[in-house]
Amino acid sequence: MKELKALSPHELKCTCDPSLFDFETTADLDVSEIGIIGQRRAVKAMKFGLKIKHKGYNIFMAGIPGTGKTTYAKTIIKREARQYDVPDDWCYIYNFDNPEKPRALNLPAGMGIRLKEDMEKFIKELRSDIPKTFESEEYEKQRNAIMEKYQELSGEIMTEFEKELKEEGFMLQRTGKGILSIPLKDGEPLKQEDFEKMTEEEKKEYREKSREIQNRMDEVMRKIRNLENQAHEEIKHLEKRVALSVVKPIINQLKEEYQDHPQIIQYLNDVQEDIIKNLEMFKDDKEDSSLPFPIKATKDESFFTRYEINLLVNNGDTRGAPVVIETNPTYYNLFGKIEGKSQFGTVVTDFTMIKSGAVHRANGGFLILQAKDVLANPFSWETLKRTLANQEVRVENIGEQFRTIPTTTLKPEPIPIDIKVILIGSPFIYYLLYHYDEDFKKLFKIKARFDVEMEKNEENLKKFASFVACLCVRDGLKHFTREAVAKVAEYSSRLAENKEKLTTRFNEIVEILYEANTWAEIDGSEYVQQEHVKKAIEEKIYRSSLIEEKIHEMIEKGHILVDTEGKEVGQINGLSVYQTGEYSFGRPSRITARTFMGQQGVVNIEREAKMSGKIHNKAVLILSGYLGGKYAQDKPLTLSASLAFEQSYGGVEGDSASCAELIALLSAISEIPIRQDFAITGSMNQKGKVQPIGGVNQKIEGFYKVCKAKGLTGTQGVIIPHQNIDNLMLDEEVIQAVEEGKFHIYPVKEIDEAIEIMMKTPADEVHSKVHQKLKQFAEEAEKFSSMAEQKRNEDN
Repeated sequence: MKELKALSPHELKCTCDPSLFDFETTADLDVSEIGIIGQRRAVKAMKFGLKIKHKGYNIFMAGIPGTGKTTYAKTIIKREARQYDVPDDWCYIYNFDNPEKPRALNLPAGMGIRLKEDMEKFIKELRSDIPKTFESEEYEKQRNAIMEKYQELSGEIMTEFEKELKEEGFMLQRTGKGILSIPLKDGEPLKQEDFEKMTEEEKKEYREKSREIQNRMDEVMRKIRNLENQAHEEIKHLEKRVALSVVKPIINQLKEEYQDHPQIIQYLNDVQEDIIKNLEMFKDDKEDSSLPFPIKATKDESFFTRYEINLLVNNGDTRGAPVVIETNPTYYNLFGKIEGKSQFGTVVTDFTMIKSGAVHRANGGFLILQAKDVLANPFSWETLKRTLANQEVRVENIGEQFRTIPTTTLKPEPIPIDIKVILIGSPFIYYLLYHYDEDFKKLFKIKARFDVEMEKNEENLKKFASFVACLCVRDGLKHFTREAVAKVAEYSSRLAENKEKLTTRFNEIVEILYEANTWAEIDGSEYVQQEHVKKAIEEKIYRSSLIEEKIHEMIEKGHILVDTEGKEVGQINGLSVYQTGEYSFGRPSRITARTFMGQQGVVNIEREAKMSGKIHNKAVLILSGYLGGKYAQDKPLTLSASLAFEQSYGGVEGDSASCAELIALLSAISEIPIRQDFAITGSMNQKGKVQPIGGVNQKIEGFYKVCKAKGLTGTQGVIIPHQNIDNLMLDEEVIQAVEEGKFHIYPVKEIDEAIEIMMKTPADEVHSKVHQKLKQFAEEAEKFSSMAEQKRNEDN
């Protein structure tokens, strides 16, 4: 039997030598420029993604929480944005041709607020100057002259008509029913009795004459009304000239200021034309004389909103391209909305109530979003895709497309966009979208994947120290000694579960830094020392390890059956990891196997009880493949076996117990006992090769704690896959126990090596006994089969 060598103490952990750091405390370090640490692939993808301008090259930053994605995105994108030109301002203006469709107007950055203020000042001046102009003596004089001229012409027509009638024996008389023609007799109005005395022939003649005069009078009145209309038209022209004398100089001044912007010139022309059309709204308020008490008629102030500028996006104070981080990406926060206000029991709106969203504010720049937040908000994701695909953003309220009866509402002109969206999310969300959303791969062509670990080289260790220094300066922490930084780096390797790596989950590192600082403050130390970091780690574990302590207490009291001494047939200590939120710990599990003659093969009791996961089911099937390949080449595998995790009530998943399960089976078949002072973890393939597993540190420490509680004998230990040596970052207490010879850790490459350690028997001898037992099962099975066949024949 080959003697296997246990791991030495220095192989169980990779310490960080403080002499690697050329500083006494982090106060000596320059923290002006650090950048992101250990994410070369992601950084390269981000830099390329930010440079490429074509449609569809938006970025998805994928990585687990705490790897610095959001912080890095803010930093690099803001730096990149400074190299870009400031984008235009965007406004909505009144559409004088179609008020329901406000027009979008883009202006150079900072000009939007100028135009808004100029228009407010312009309308304010007009509302003051126009009434004064129409109340001036000059205007009244011109207006009166027009009125007098047309009144004089009207008077001449009436005088001439009355003169003609008098010569014909008639006169005009004004009555409550209008103007009537009255016949004359001897220069006086004809009396009724005189009319009665006339002959029928004379009466008929008078009546015909009256009708003729009435027709002539209608013609005269038409001429007078035409004159009145001409007077009104001339007054209108006068009012227009007078109003233009006020409006045009100011408009011309504005046109001169904005002469390089044809859109504004056209808008000012439309404004001038509309003001002239609606001069009555600018004239002074008039008293309503029809009322018993004169009351001033109040103007509709909402009329003047048409001349306002709705400044949707103001980039006047922006430097470079805008960078917008929307932490609550609801539909309205992203794409804007049309607000309304209550008026006389109904809701009204106008173009000034169009509000911008994050997409509007980020236009010409960058928009940073959390993927899960966008996907969690109804309509946000679909509208974002449509906006990016069409390269325009529309402001429309959600409910409009779902109304059974269409309602009149505003339909603002869409605004073209040039925007790069950066989505931040987990790899799981990325793959879901990539495979199940056909638009996603067209719109987010750049993937920046953030790793959870980085190389533990000198360069990264120095950057790691700079990160600690930067956090101390930023958050006002005590500075760390280089020994303390080295201890934090060791903890980082423990989180990465690799001697040669450092974790990039900096949020977990930050927690230790904060807590170590607090312990230093409690201790009254000027700097954070190595013992403060160690205390922070220990206390953090202690706060989360209640369940672990309870399980170990139950093991110690014998409520959970785990042996750490002696030998047993078909019984072995496997190792598993329990996850309780942020804390994980290892615990030994008793695995038992029973074998008997039959043809069922290996029965997974956990599977039959529906407590086994898919990976564990696969591992048990691999065991069947190993048994068949190893022992059933010259005979049928006439075996029934059952495997069980004793006292397991929460289900079993994973393949890290497959080595333990095989050894338990071989022990049950060969009846060779298994050491109970050892535990084993490791996966295996059908050819007997041992494969690495996860959580190796927690598993080793879990079994060590049980052995310590029950009493260390000096023979106890753990078997692990040899590939997991690189993952060892064990607790100092375990390393001390190994150094003192109280605990042992063996790496294995083949299942035969594990068999020899666990059974203290050469592997060939074990296999030979298994062969003999299985051969015996096959022969006995054949006898039973022959006897059964003979009995069937006799019965027939």
